[in-house]
Amino acid sequence: MKRRTFLGSALAAAAGFPLFGAQRSKRWDAAAEVLEKATNEKKVEAAVLHVAQGDESFTQHFGKAATDDAMFLLGSISKPINGTAVMTLFDQGKFRLDDPVQRFLPDFTGEGRENVTVEHLLTHVSGLPDQLINNNELRRQHATLAEFAKHAQRAQLDFAPGSRYQYSSMAILLATRIAEIISGSDILTLTDRAVLQPLGMKHSAQGLGKFKLEEMVSVQMEGAAPESGGGDAKAKDWDWNSPYWRKLGAPWGGTHASAPDLARFLGEFLGARGQVVKPETARLMIQNHNPKGFTPRGLGFGVGKGAGSPGCSDQTFGHTGSTGTLFWADPATNTICVVLTSLPRRGADRHPRELTAERIAAAAGGQHKE
Repeated sequence: MKRRTFLGSALAAAAGFPLFGAQRSKRWDAAAEVLEKATNEKKVEAAVLHVAQGDESFTQHFGKAATDDAMFLLGSISKPINGTAVMTLFDQGKFRLDDPVQRFLPDFTGEGRENVTVEHLLTHVSGLPDQLINNNELRRQHATLAEFAKHAQRAQLDFAPGSRYQYSSMAILLATRIAEIISGSDILTLTDRAVLQPLGMKHSAQGLGKFKLEEMVSVQMEGAAPESGGGDAKAKDWDWNSPYWRKLGAPWGGTHASAPDLARFLGEFLGARGQVVKPETARLMIQNHNPKGFTPRGLGFGVGKGAGSPGCSDQTFGHTGSTGTLFWADPATNTICVVLTSLPRRGADRHPRELTAERIAAAAGGQHKE
């Protein structure tokens, strides 16, 4: 059994009630057991669980994760983090959500592109594809983010902007490209300066940042997504674990972070604390912006019950990552759940991250009813 960290409420600590803290921490044992079993059976090589409810938090690391602060490749959890960097410029009045993308990217024109707005990009209704047709070729060539963005601007729209929902990594890329143009900084620098540093996310980086590749948890490539090199024996120099991909800092999937750091990030929105974006902007980002019948989306975030686990409320917001990660926050129970694993999402039918998070939601909801 790996070391656990449990922080009791400030009141309990001040009153000197260690038993109270120990009893409360047992609520998360059923969730921790899922990851303990998965790593013992070698199904999952490394994992970290972090859960917080109110003033209490619990962290445990498993398998090859050496510490509670082990840093994982987040996959698509990168999207709300980089989307937040974009929204810091919204707070500065640098753009409006209904601004046409073409205002900032003049080459984004023709075939309905002039009707795509910044909000469309952040809510996955732009018509842009998830991945580029030539994604693998670009990665084989070790393309830069600017090269990816150039191709994304010419990608064919699959439908009229705003008429349908379609999850799109390339839409998030173009949103961050706009932020680069406005700010004069590359997205790696902007996200670090505008989000990670203000929140004290010391075990996080867009790309590798100041960290070394060997400090990061490796992703198990069995069952990895095809666009990440999964199933391609010749993809070693551009897959999820390659130096190229880890350094690139793709805003749709290239952020690294620890579980406690991700809880700090979610706390910015759960409490509308105003450390990174204005409180009203934080609330705006976790509200549904899509029409009825579409998949609910905030700005960069998934929102509603589907953004969490069974038992979560419709106020929940969060995201998952194809690298085997998951996080959500539920204002109804004041709970934050972060599950980071090295097993890709496609690596299991009932992924341990989901089973773990379901038990967190159940325990958090039960506590909330007391």
